[in-house]
Amino acid sequence: MAGRPRFRPEGVIPACLLPFREDFSIDEAAFRAHLRDIASVRGISAITVNAHASEVASCSEAEQARVMEIALEEVGDRLPLVHGVYADGSHVAAAIARRARAQGASALLVFPSQVLAMGGRLRPEMALAHLATIAEASDLPIVLFQYPLQGPAGVGYTLETLVMLAERIPTLVAIKDWCADPVLHEAHIRTLQNLSRPVAVLSTHSAWLLSSLVLGCKGLLSGAGSVAAELQVEIFEAVRRDDLNRARAAYERYYPLARVFYAPPFLDMHNRMKEALVLLGRLPRAVVRPPLVKLPPAEIERIRAALVHAGMMPEARERREEAA
Repeated sequence: MAGRPRFRPEGVIPACLLPFREDFSIDEAAFRAHLRDIASVRGISAITVNAHASEVASCSEAEQARVMEIALEEVGDRLPLVHGVYADGSHVAAAIARRARAQGASALLVFPSQVLAMGGRLRPEMALAHLATIAEASDLPIVLFQYPLQGPAGVGYTLETLVMLAERIPTLVAIKDWCADPVLHEAHIRTLQNLSRPVAVLSTHSAWLLSSLVLGCKGLLSGAGSVAAELQVEIFEAVRRDDLNRARAAYERYYPLARVFYAPPFLDMHNRMKEALVLLGRLPRAVVRPPLVKLPPAEIERIRAALVHAGMMPEARERREEAA
């Protein structure tokens, strides 16, 4: 695709949700409206599709291709589109990357292969083989999704492996950092962003976003941006201007949302974001595909309260505008 928007690994990059009908098919009309809603936010730098937020694990490759097609039709002339590469096999991942490039993606978000969960950290050459196979299939810029080193998955990359990948894969331009360790997160920022060919650190530590950004991240890539991109932009831009008072004020509104979105169980985070958009009148329904299931009413009420605190519900927004 000629003339695709250029991707820069910086700024606020929302990861969009994927609306479904009651029969679990993709609600294309609602998805188009959701994309337009996100794209209307001043200050975002790209939009991510076919990632965790859009329940990519439950989507066939044909559905992923259709998601990309719709996103290109709605916002592809205005914003770079980052396409998730979610696959365990390297050749399957390469095929996704090749198709994403042919369709018109501007960058790739590469998830770790779950094959590496069984001790892959001890064989960094396997991580290199996986990423190199993808890079050979597509020359698009790559954002590497960094998972926690600890926990049941255990598919995060050590800092040494990340440096090696940055040196060996020229198209690796950023990591989406979900290491869940503030000390390691700071090490990522200090090390990767100061390489001879810098690799940007994009935070996805939405549960402690302000603390993460003040360490010097180049931006953030987060599913929470599907609901609160305006607040994320306000926080990020205030931090970039060294206006900590403004950043804290915006974060006070954002924090309760982060608390409800990223509460245990963590896997319900995008389920909760769908419910938030229904409460805001931006989605017609909050259907999720199994094994995810609908949230209980008490939790939906907690989401409503957080939206009110953030000044995002209509009545709360009116009071905030009157006060201003």
